[in-house]
Amino acid sequence: MRDLPRTDGSCLRPMLRFAALTLALAATGAAAQTVHPQRWPAAHSTGLVDPQTEERITALLGVMSVEEKVGQVIQTDIGSIDPEYLRRYPLGSILAGGDSGPDGDERASPAQWLELAREFRRVSTESRPGHMPIPVLFAIDAVHGHNNVVGAVLFPHNVGLGAARDPDLVRRIGAATALQVAATGIDWTFAPTLTVPHDVRWGRSYEGYSEDPAVVRAYATAIVEGLQGPSGSGGMLQAGRIAATAKHFVADGGTRDGVDQGDSPASEAKLIRLHAAGYPAAIDAGVLTVMASFSSWQGQKMHGNRALLTDVLKGRMGFEGFVVGDWNGHEQVPGCAKRHCPLAFNAGVDMFMAPSGWRGLYASTLASVRSGEIPLARLDDAVRRILRVKFRLGLFEAARPFEGRFELLDSPAQRALAREAVQKSLVLLKNDGVLPIRATARVLILGPAAHDLRIQTGGWTISWQGADTTAADLPQATSIEDGLKEAIIAGGGVVVDGTDDPAATRPEVAIVVFGEPPYAEGFGDLKLPLYNARLPLTELQQLRRLGIPTVAVFLSGRPLWVNPELNASDAFVAAWLPGSEGAGIADVLVGDADGRPRIDFRGRLPFHWPRSAAAPPFAGGGGATLFPVGYGLSYAHGGVVPHLDETLADGGTPRRPQAAAPR
Repeated sequence: MRDLPRTDGSCLRPMLRFAALTLALAATGAAAQTVHPQRWPAAHSTGLVDPQTEERITALLGVMSVEEKVGQVIQTDIGSIDPEYLRRYPLGSILAGGDSGPDGDERASPAQWLELAREFRRVSTESRPGHMPIPVLFAIDAVHGHNNVVGAVLFPHNVGLGAARDPDLVRRIGAATALQVAATGIDWTFAPTLTVPHDVRWGRSYEGYSEDPAVVRAYATAIVEGLQGPSGSGGMLQAGRIAATAKHFVADGGTRDGVDQGDSPASEAKLIRLHAAGYPAAIDAGVLTVMASFSSWQGQKMHGNRALLTDVLKGRMGFEGFVVGDWNGHEQVPGCAKRHCPLAFNAGVDMFMAPSGWRGLYASTLASVRSGEIPLARLDDAVRRILRVKFRLGLFEAARPFEGRFELLDSPAQRALAREAVQKSLVLLKNDGVLPIRATARVLILGPAAHDLRIQTGGWTISWQGADTTAADLPQATSIEDGLKEAIIAGGGVVVDGTDDPAATRPEVAIVVFGEPPYAEGFGDLKLPLYNARLPLTELQQLRRLGIPTVAVFLSGRPLWVNPELNASDAFVAAWLPGSEGAGIADVLVGDADGRPRIDFRGRLPFHWPRSAAAPPFAGGGGATLFPVGYGLSYAHGGVVPHLDETLADGGTPRRPQAAAPR
C-alpha cells in the first residue's frame, strides 16, 4: 500500500476531474458528517485508468445523449425487465437477484442463463437510429461459487474460508468462481464481502471472513485477484475472469446489536481500524466496483454519505471504479424515494440498484440532470467510471471463449478445490480421544443435517434464503452422510443403520450432524439467548449414557452457545457451511485402518466462541469467551474441554425450540 496516491501522467487528468467535481458537488449542499479523510489509509486503483481508454471514453461521452448517460447509471433486476425494454430505456446494467432466474425460473438450466445474457447483450449493442451501442453489464450474487445456477459446485461460505487461514486457497476459489460465472455469460459478481462482523447475532455474519481485520485484509487482495485476474490486465472476460465488488462500504458488520441494515455507532478511528480494513487492499488489487452499505454510520445512511463515498473512498483511497447501490438502498436516504434520489447520486453512488420502480427513477434522474439538481459533471463522472469498468472487462470485445463451457460448473478440478476448502475449514474444538475414527470401525451416523443439503449449503443457494434447496438442485453434491459412508465402507468399516436401537446394534462410535437452518440477510438476525439450531441434545445424552463415544459435527454460519452439546460429546467439530462437497468432512474425521489420521485439522476460529448464551457476543469476546479467535485443536495437539456451565446468566436453562425455517 502506498502512502500517497499516484501522481503520474496516467491518472493526473482523472485527479483533476475529481477535484473539479468535488467543488461542483460542494455547491449542492449535500450533507456531510465530520470525517477526516487524511486519517484514512491511502490507496490507489491499479490498472483501471490508461490514456488510450480514457480517450475512447471521452469520445463516447461527447456523442452520448443525456438520456443514454442517465440509462448507464441505472441497474434493474431481470424479473422487472425484458431485453426489448432496452430499446426504450438504455440501461447500463441488469442483475439477477437471489430469487430471480430466466423467465422467472430459479432452476433454469445453464443454457437458459447464457441465452438470457446474450439476448440482453444483443439488444444493448444493436445498431439503430439514435442509439449508442454500449454493452449492458450483467451481475449476480455468486458468493460461494455460482450459487444461483443448478449443478454448480459450491464452496464453503466465507466464515469457513476465514477458518482456513489460506489466502492462496481463496485466490483459487475466486478464479474457479469466475470460470463458472463466465461460462453462463455473466460479467460481474457482488463479491467479495469485506465486512468485519463484530456481533454474530447479525444474520450476514457468515458472509464475513473473520472478526479479525488482518484476515479480512489478506483475503481482500487474494479474492479480488482470483475473480479479476492480475491487476492492470484488460479483456478479463476473454480470460475467464469477471468483475468483483467490494462490499458493503462501510461498517455493515458493526451495527448496534447486530441488526441488519442498522446503525453503527463506531468512532471514525474504529471505522478506519476495523470496518474499513479490507478496502485499501481491494482497491490496490484493482477491484472494479464497490457496493454502498444499506446500513448507517452515526445516524447517516451510507447511500447518502458523501464524506465517506466521495471524499474518502474516491478521494483519499483513490478508487477509480464505480460505486453501486444495494437493493433499492437509495430509498432509505431521508428525503428520497424508490423512484427519486438525487441525494444518493450526488453523494457518490454511481449506479442505482433499482430492482423495482426503475422506470420512475430513470425519469426523475433525467429531470434532475436537466434542472441542474444533479450537475452534468457528476453525471459524466459516474458514466466515465462505468464505461471504464466495461472497457477493462472487455465488454466491447466480441470474443468470449469461456461462454457455453458448462463443464466448468462442476468439473473434477472444481470439486477437488471445494473438497480441499472443506478439509481446511474444519475447526476441532474438543477431542477426548475419539478422533480420528478407525476406518474399520462400526459407525452410527445420526442428525438432521447429515443428509440435508439445505443446512449443509446455507443461504444464497439456488434461492435467496436457501430454504427450498433440494438434492435435485445440487445433482453433483455429496452430503456429509454419503461422504462418511463412502470413507467407512472403503476402509472396511460398517455403517450401522440409524433406524436401529443403538443399544442393540452397539456401534463403536457415533457421528451426530446438526446445525442452523438456512437463512440470508436480516432473516438470520438473532436476539439473545444465542442459539439458533436444531440441537440433538437428547440423542447425544442417550449415546453418552450407553457409553458410545460420540462426535458432534456442528453446521452453522457463526459460533453459537452449545455448552450442553459440548458436554455431551466426546469430540466437537465446527464445520460451518461447507457447500456441496460434504466428503471433505470424512477426509478429516475418518482415519486409516489403524486409526491414524489421513488429513489433520487445520482450521482456526475466525470468530471468538461464546461461553454464555446471554452475554452480547461482541468481537473480542471479553469475559464471555469460551474459545478465542485463532483457537483450533489438531491430531498433533489434542485437547479436552472441561465441563461447561449450561445455564443462562439468571440461572435458568434455555428451552431449545425447534428452529423454524426462514421467513
